[in-house]
Amino acid sequence: MRSIRIPALVAAALALAGCGGRPYATLLPVSASAPGAHTVDMLVATTRAPSPVPGVVFSGDRGKGLSLENILVSIPPDGVRKPGAVIYPARNPGNPATEFVALKVEPLKDGGADAWYRRAAGPKKRVLIFVHGFNSTYEEAVFRFAQISHDSGADAAPILFTWPSRGSVFGYLYDRESANYSRDSLETMIAQAAARPDVSEITLMAHSMGSWLSMEAVRQLAIRRGAVPAKLKNIVLASPDLDVDVFQEQLKAIGPAENRITIFTSQDDRALLVSRRLAGGVQRLGSVDLTQPAVQADFAKRGINVVDLSGVRAGDGLNHTKFAESPEVVKAIGRRLIAGDKVAGSNLGLAETLGATAIGTAQGVGSVIGAAATAPAAIVDPRARETFRSQLGAATDNLGGSLRTATGR
Repeated sequence: MRSIRIPALVAAALALAGCGGRPYATLLPVSASAPGAHTVDMLVATTRAPSPVPGVVFSGDRGKGLSLENILVSIPPDGVRKPGAVIYPARNPGNPATEFVALKVEPLKDGGADAWYRRAAGPKKRVLIFVHGFNSTYEEAVFRFAQISHDSGADAAPILFTWPSRGSVFGYLYDRESANYSRDSLETMIAQAAARPDVSEITLMAHSMGSWLSMEAVRQLAIRRGAVPAKLKNIVLASPDLDVDVFQEQLKAIGPAENRITIFTSQDDRALLVSRRLAGGVQRLGSVDLTQPAVQADFAKRGINVVDLSGVRAGDGLNHTKFAESPEVVKAIGRRLIAGDKVAGSNLGLAETLGATAIGTAQGVGSVIGAAATAPAAIVDPRARETFRSQLGAATDNLGGSLRTATGR
């Protein structure tokens, strides 16, 4: 058995390490955008150390304290790329007509974020804080989050929290300790956003190893303050590289905030397979088997929303970034989670509920947890939607707009 597993593990690791299309030193601002291009005005908070290399801005080393930047990203016009795709600059300066480029990279001193909050968050009173995962460089995190913010259509001001990652699959342990190193700073960012009068709603979205960091920061907030801030409406964990036992302990401290948590899982996530092997075989939260009745019951009891993306074909070959690279999924996140719409009691169609509710919701899904359901592809594939609706039939009204998704196996 060992002789079979080790080659598979090495192959997955080599796929993770592939970096032919990775950007380097591409955050050199260009003078102007292009006709029809879109812009994302983001606040970036980081615990990374500054880099002396122009266009890199921050390295993978650990910095002293929290640094803030205001970065304006230009995204190519519609028709140049498909939603979910990030087109890195092939060389400097980048071409805003065909590539993601930076228009502004401005360091912010003490109090410098106030102007950004007034400009970006003030009209919306909503912010989206994104925490990237393992193996991410600073510029990759910036461009990926710009894509998510734009493609989701979320009416929320974007805040990127980026922690010191080596940007290498062989830096897994370093990255994990760097996430640990950054817990207090993320907690501070969330608390500061919640304290602002021009912010009324916060969504915290985390990917991969960033999910552990985010849950730790929220746990600390709950312990320190006695409760999670009321403004923290949604916690979205996408492909969480998080020990399921650790997650259970984190939930104990977070308490009533459990019904704000939505998890995107996928059993074909090869990156989490590697992580599980590195962690001694302990199951990762992002690849739990939702066909198991005991797993379903546990999520339902805790009021946690879970959406299984195992049937979705999108993203990298490791199936680790489906939440961002599937156009339907990222748009659904924007519509249902980040926009703050309430699903319970609504008359929305089943396809519209993707990303808002699933196994474990507090709005009645527990009563039909054992009902038959098709693969998530039935939600994102238009040809399958009508079949899916007819299969559930009258159960739709009983769900009150909620939806249980499962693998269909």
